[in-house]
Amino acid sequence: MTHLFRLMAPLLTFVAAVALAQTPRFETMPTEGTRWFKGNTHTHTLESDGDSPPDTVISWYKRHGYDFLVISDHNVFVSPARFSHFVDSSFLLIAGEELTTAFGKKPVHINGLNIPGVIQTIKDTTLLGTVQKNVDAVREVEGVPHINNPNFGGAISAEILAQVQNDKLIEIFNGHPLVNNVGGGDSPGMEEVWDMLLTRGKRIYGIAVDDAHHFKEEFAPDRSNPGRGWVVVRSRTLAPQEILSRMEAGQFYASTGVVLDDVIVTPTTVEIRIRKKGDFKFTTEFIGDGGKVLLRTGANPAIYTLGGSPTYVRARVMDSNGAVAWVQPTFVIK
Repeated sequence: MTHLFRLMAPLLTFVAAVALAQTPRFETMPTEGTRWFKGNTHTHTLESDGDSPPDTVISWYKRHGYDFLVISDHNVFVSPARFSHFVDSSFLLIAGEELTTAFGKKPVHINGLNIPGVIQTIKDTTLLGTVQKNVDAVREVEGVPHINNPNFGGAISAEILAQVQNDKLIEIFNGHPLVNNVGGGDSPGMEEVWDMLLTRGKRIYGIAVDDAHHFKEEFAPDRSNPGRGWVVVRSRTLAPQEILSRMEAGQFYASTGVVLDDVIVTPTTVEIRIRKKGDFKFTTEFIGDGGKVLLRTGANPAIYTLGGSPTYVRARVMDSNGAVAWVQPTFVIK
């Protein structure tokens, strides 16, 4: 019997390996040696249409516990080298620009991150072409693009966004009071658009930004103030290329106030550990294809076990005061 088992062992191992390969499982990435870094990739200064000079803006973010910042003035390059005295082991400036153009009356705003200098905007004969050529212009200088406030002016529909190539980041929350994050009427909100894109098989990750312009005088809902939306990136080092490569791999969460202690993905589970805050309560929704809520739970940690046949699972964590954290989609291998 022992002899027979030894003969069968290689075959059994092969069969088990084949079965495992055919079992749906979550993609996983190594996280050893990483930590979380908080940053904002979209803000403005007096160099374009903000109300404060760059040093005031940089000081605000550093003072409020951000680890990195992109100044993204409209069609202006604000060189981090000018403000190197702010940079240290705990704070990083990443070069940026908001490429600002339009197709007809539809605004087209594309952020370029970690770029070497100003990028000239490009217009095309179609809306899609205008968006694509400005995304391409960022890629051509080895920068990282993200598409800003698509619902601003009802400009860039889900159908257009689905056809853009070589983009991996999109704003699902923008703290400016005029960008129509949640949609309305027959126009979907940006979180719904995100699910539309993911359901169609587009691998794209959702970011939150404050798009701040107003650092002076009153902080109020009708003003574009800082501190409304940010990203928290899992990275080994606080270096531009690694921070952005980790973002383009979906190794971050976006937030308007909820803080996560960890996101742990195994081949069969997604676990979200939420930082406690006073007597706040938290509700976590795990969301799959078509924006369907797969699980709603008040548990902490919140854990989803893979079941059914989703192609992706992402999560939204809401606190009892209205703040949200969005956990990036984890894709399913089938």
